Amino acid sequence: MKCAIMQPTFIPWLGYLDLIDQVDHFIFLNDVKLEKSSWQVRNRIKSIHGELYLTIPIWKAKSRLEMLILEAEINQQENWKSKHSKTIKQAYQKAPFFGEVFPFVEQMLETESNLLGEFNTQIIKAICERIGISTAFHSSALMQTKEGVKDARLISLCLELNCTDYISPPGSSVYINKEVLGGQFVDSPVSLFYMDYAHPSYHQLYGDFLPYMSVVDLLFNVGFEKALETIRSGRKPPMDYRTLHDKMQRADKG
Repeated sequence: MKCAIMQPTFIPWLGYLDLIDQVDHFIFLNDVKLEKSSWQVRNRIKSIHGELYLTIPIWKAKSRLEMLILEAEINQQENWKSKHSKTIKQAYQKAPFFGEVFPFVEQMLETESNLLGEFNTQIIKAICERIGISTAFHSSALMQTKEGVKDARLISLCLELNCTDYISPPGSSVYINKEVLGGQFVDSPVSLFYMDYAHPSYHQLYGDFLPYMSVVDLLFNVGFEKALETIRSGRKPPMDYRTLHDKMQRADKG
């Protein structure tokens, strides 16, 4: 059984969704601190002027040093939903699948939740259901496992779901390898792998292809029917932690 664990991102990019698609269990890590200007509160779309950021306004009732993702409240007094909707409409109204995708995006933005973590989670689940991803979802805040930090916590969460393989985004190797290559996974019953994803290209509006946009860019340009096929086309077999380490060392040497 394979598991992945990520913070709930606002309308995520293709690689995030491919990570969900290739595991049996996906855990939303929402009882951790909300980082300033993180992908939990913003993402990008492509417009005639290049990339544009869509940002969710958050009440600053607490310092960002103290605020957990699941506690962060969306500032609904700002007219952000209609602004996002208008911006997306202007950017994609000439896209091939605007007619079928825009009503879905509007409904998605109207998700009823004042809590950032819950809002993002519901959006991600809605996207997955619509394009055909059937992975089982879990919330870290609702799971029994609370002990451990960083990679020790990840291992505990995997074991709670009886998962033997953990697939991680490559960026997490920074803290997992901080003390020893492979971190605490080396002496655990959970095997550590890293996703290997080559961003696929597809027809976009406005000139040269611009990767790493929110998945809504893909939906407007290729439609729901071809979305998952396109997302999966960028997938490579996961790397074990030693392979990733060697690859990064070669990259550092030029």
